[in-house]
Amino acid sequence: MGKQLIWDKNPAEEDFTAAQSYLSLICPPRRTGALVAKLRRTRTVGHAAKDLLRASGLPLLSRDEKQVASDLKRIHKGKALSPVLLVQGARKRGVPLTVADGYHRICAGCHFDEDAPIACRIVTD
Repeated sequence: MGKQLIWDKNPAEEDFTAAQSYLSLICPPRRTGALVAKLRRTRTVGHAAKDLLRASGLPLLSRDEKQVASDLKRIHKGKALSPVLLVQGARKRGVPLTVADGYHRICAGCHFDEDAPIACRIVTD
């Protein structure tokens, strides 16, 4: 049996902090706090790496990008990755999926196996 992606059950505290920092650049402070609070409470689900990239409209980072390479090493050593934090897009308004934290983990997962489920927490805005 080949290697598989292993995910922590819950995101690390630093991931919520990073999500708060990023979301504060695109949302008002009250909305940012509400979204991070929802991300803390919602359950973790899985979505294919390629689908997360398509929904976000973000490009696939190179295997050589520092954080992607680091996560690929973790995957190959069988170490768990932290779930990614997402805010659902609004297709009718032309708003893509927002990756609040974990873009490099999505890219590493896509390089490993584009169909592999990426553990994520996703909330609506």
